[in-house]
Amino acid sequence: MIKPKNNNKEISKDRKKYLKKVKIKKISILVTQISIILIFIAVWEILARMGKIDSFITSQPSRILETFLNLSSNDLLEHLKITLIETLTGFILGTILGLIIAVILWWSSFISKVSEPFLVVLNSLPKVALGPVIIIWVGAGMPAIIVMALAISLIVTILDILNGLINTDKEKIKMARTFNASKWQILTKVVMPSNIPTLFNTLKVNIGLSLVGVISGEFLVSKGGLGYLIVYGGQVFKLDLVMTGVIILAIVATFMYGSIVLLEKAFSKNRN
Repeated sequence: MIKPKNNNKEISKDRKKYLKKVKIKKISILVTQISIILIFIAVWEILARMGKIDSFITSQPSRILETFLNLSSNDLLEHLKITLIETLTGFILGTILGLIIAVILWWSSFISKVSEPFLVVLNSLPKVALGPVIIIWVGAGMPAIIVMALAISLIVTILDILNGLINTDKEKIKMARTFNASKWQILTKVVMPSNIPTLFNTLKVNIGLSLVGVISGEFLVSKGGLGYLIVYGGQVFKLDLVMTGVIILAIVATFMYGSIVLLEKAFSKNRN
């Protein structure tokens, strides 16, 4: 009797080769990205030292590092804490309110049609122009900054999530209706589970928009935070402080975005 060939070893080898290729590609991308950053920093420092660029206007890496160390030994953590609290508060409120409003608009096509032009106008309106009005309404300080973050992120959150809910696979909804599923069951069993990727994509956008809103608010009215440091540096012509604040902001934004990505991966792993 002829035994069929067992291809498990071959499949295993092919799988290992594929995984090795993927790993090498990821490492290559990471090394290239780090190399680009290091080369940029090195060229920036060299040109500044040679006098090819004005270090008063553009600053330079060594001066930025010195400013960062001085801030670290003083009140950097306090300013960072203020910005993080404001950003996370705006992010959480914007996400929850955006999700609730998007569900309401999906539930009622009448409310959705009535709200559509208002959402479009609010989305296109420059939110920074509302800054003075917001300050008068809620007062100066952290409440105004959180409201500014909400103003920038909320409408985008509503539109993104609503678009995902509306474009849920129609066949899945039809199948649920054939089993006499209620609208609430369709929402919780079909629509929401189908839009988990949309929700995480919205979170990735929302965290960045919340940070933008907070910094915009701190530019207008704040006695602390990274936005305050940047504005103060600009007012007293300390460009080293401005550039240091901008770089810290970039690092904070990267970590926040990375946290959402890790949360998405953990959720997908547990779901599978």
